[in-house]
Amino acid sequence: MMILIFAQWCINHDLDPLGIYQRAYPQQLENPALKKAIESTVPKGESEDIPDETLLTVLSIFGNEELAFVISELIEKQ
Repeated sequence: MMILIFAQWCINHDLDPLGIYQRAYPQQLENPALKKAIESTVPKGESEDIPDETLLTVLSIFGNEELAFVISELIEKQ
């Protein structure tokens, strides 16, 4: 579920979930679970809003601090 929330948040913000994940975890070549989650996303216009804080909280709960850091940087740029 955490991966789907991340992927949908990226889609909602016109961002590439694979590219962002690669920035956070450059040592991981592929993430099959992320690819599957991306396939499960809906178009931006059909999705409910996912607040930035919700995403950051979910990432932190699951120990994805590196990804939360990259997301925080992107939020600051917006």
